[in-house]
Amino acid sequence: MNQNYSTVAQRSSSVLATNKVLRNTYLLLSLTLLFSGLTAGLSMFLNMPPMTYLISVISGMVIAMFVLPRFANSTAGIGIVFLITGLLGFGLGPMLTMYASLPNGGNIITLSLGGTGIIFMGLSAYALATRKDFSFLGGFLMVGFLLVLIAALANIFLQIPAMSLAISSVVILIMSGFILYDTSRIIHGGETNYVLATIGLYMTIFNIFISLLQILGIMGNDD
Repeated sequence: MNQNYSTVAQRSSSVLATNKVLRNTYLLLSLTLLFSGLTAGLSMFLNMPPMTYLISVISGMVIAMFVLPRFANSTAGIGIVFLITGLLGFGLGPMLTMYASLPNGGNIITLSLGGTGIIFMGLSAYALATRKDFSFLGGFLMVGFLLVLIAALANIFLQIPAMSLAISSVVILIMSGFILYDTSRIIHGGETNYVLATIGLYMTIFNIFISLLQILGIMGNDD
């Protein structure tokens, strides 16, 4: 068992050491996650209203879709990545404030952070160690994402807790698939721009964390 674990770790380290795009992606991803944590803390300190989340997410998505691709091959692209992730982190502030106010709020946030880290690191290590090509997942993941997006929009009006729980669970599955897909693309040369790779992986982490918050929040309210 220990020998197998050591072999997997050695393979992951070898791939990371020989893939410059992957190294740059993980470095930039780490920095943007830290920056998001700072902006989220600032948002909580300022006690921003709930609408901040929606405004920040919409603004971040618009910049990611229409502005970032134009500057992805320049140093300005790095600054835009920090702008996007800073906005998304700032938008998390009101949500974290709300969960922190719950009786079990601290545990919910901590478990969500821990769960997100375990999911990301575990799947990334698997993709790095096995070097499997997960490009075949692309079509399935996009269709699944569109379907869950439609369901989420419908539930804004329906407000069914069980449906919210199901949607959050499916989002985690889909985002987990994207981690394998995106990491595989970097390893096999399908993604050669670490700025775009970073924002893709950041979005998966962001969505997994929010989904875990919602799942644990709903389960906590049932107690």
